[in-house]
Amino acid sequence: MKYLKKTFLFSFANALLAISSWAQIGGNNVYEFLNFPSSARLAALGDHLISIKDADVSLAFANPALLNIKMHQQLSFNHSFLLDGIQHGYAGYGHHLSKADISLHLGFQYVSYGNFTSADEFGNILGEFRATENAFVLGAGKTLNDRLSLGANAKFISSQLESYNSIGISGDLGVFYEDTLRNLGLSLLFKNVGTQLSTYAETKESLPYEAQLGLSKRLKYLPFQFSVLYRYLNRWNILYDDPNNQENTFFISGFEDTPQSNVQLTNFFRHFVFNGEFFLGKAENLRLRFGYNVLRGQELKVANLRSLAGFSFGVGLKVNRFRLDYGQGVFHLAGSMNYFSLSTNFQSFKSFL
Repeated sequence: MKYLKKTFLFSFANALLAISSWAQIGGNNVYEFLNFPSSARLAALGDHLISIKDADVSLAFANPALLNIKMHQQLSFNHSFLLDGIQHGYAGYGHHLSKADISLHLGFQYVSYGNFTSADEFGNILGEFRATENAFVLGAGKTLNDRLSLGANAKFISSQLESYNSIGISGDLGVFYEDTLRNLGLSLLFKNVGTQLSTYAETKESLPYEAQLGLSKRLKYLPFQFSVLYRYLNRWNILYDDPNNQENTFFISGFEDTPQSNVQLTNFFRHFVFNGEFFLGKAENLRLRFGYNVLRGQELKVANLRSLAGFSFGVGLKVNRFRLDYGQGVFHLAGSMNYFSLSTNFQSFKSFL
């Protein structure tokens, strides 16, 4: 039975890597679900957005430095349908303390990997078991002046994979700089800094720590905002070295090795996520979004076949007191992932009540 459990954990870890943006460079970390996008908007923008400050409280999960007074009493519910029946969601609430001039954020993240059949080494069915992971999030952000903001998230994590359990803590620390005259935002984020408090087995594993740098710019004469994010400031080489992969040169025979300059250039671009958002209508109630996650696109592409792996799309619509968002992330030829969000603000119901 121990052998089957170890086999399950090994297979489960590989399946998790296949649906996460860490792709092939993962495998040594626990709690990879912390990298799942917290909203349909983030999913439509390539899973990452850390340099735009507005009323979207789900952005506080991505970067606590984005917390601001516009998120006061903002409530957001998000749910995503991942591959093979895996479901993930996030709920967040924002509150501004006027006396302390601090914005707070409370959130809950969950992921369910579904039901599994338990069997012994002879194939006898013993029953069923589930695999789930959760994280409670408490964040705080403060605007220091007209341009600079700081923020931090604290996360309490619980994970149950069959009879294996683990709990841990992690945190995010973000800095946001805003130039309102140029409609420019710049952020530095240290993400998932933490440790396991209890382990699945005897070995303590690391969390998916990552440092990010993001820039956003809204154009002056066009209702369009774009963002560029650089991932893994803490790690240069994020290429997967596959010993079974042989690259051939089509133009010059006899030179099968990829030039080192091309390798470094490929590695450099895999750090980037590009996205954009169109604002339509006088009140900007309709928003169209797209993104491209270079790392995901490169590592989940299929050789000799064209696909949209790495691309993402979405739309947002405000109807009365509610904002509805949909996002789709293309991971592979095998399928895409769908994300839905519903958000509102308690203050908008005061006149109604």
